[in-house]
Amino acid sequence: MSDAPFAHDLLNPKNWKPAKGYANGVAAEGRMLFLGGHIGWNGQQVFETDDFVGQVDQCLQNIIEVLAEAGAGPEHLVRLTWYIIDKQEYLANLKQMGAVYRTRLGRHFPAMAMVQVAGLIEDRAKVEIEATAVIPKS
Repeated sequence: MSDAPFAHDLLNPKNWKPAKGYANGVAAEGRMLFLGGHIGWNGQQVFETDDFVGQVDQCLQNIIEVLAEAGAGPEHLVRLTWYIIDKQEYLANLKQMGAVYRTRLGRHFPAMAMVQVAGLIEDRAKVEIEATAVIPKS
């Protein structure tokens, strides 16, 4: 994980309360990367856990590995969309999930949305995260 500063502009209207744990918006310019939805299985498409936090950890690791294929890192993320199947499980694990998030992505908080869904295609999946990243022009 890179500790490079966030190279994009965060958008938060001056009269708004600052967002915590996400950005209201991000302005970026450069090479755009669009990542499909990643679930909590490993690169061999095997679930190693049915634990919600464990699956979040694996999703974030999967995103990092795909970003690396393009020469990018977590600091290039500008958007994450989370799909979860159980809002209560998410809320009950906020502290542990936050620790996992910071371990994988640091204190980088792109624009985010979270949606509770009735189910995901893989029955064992508890979370799916899709991402957009921008590698700034050099």
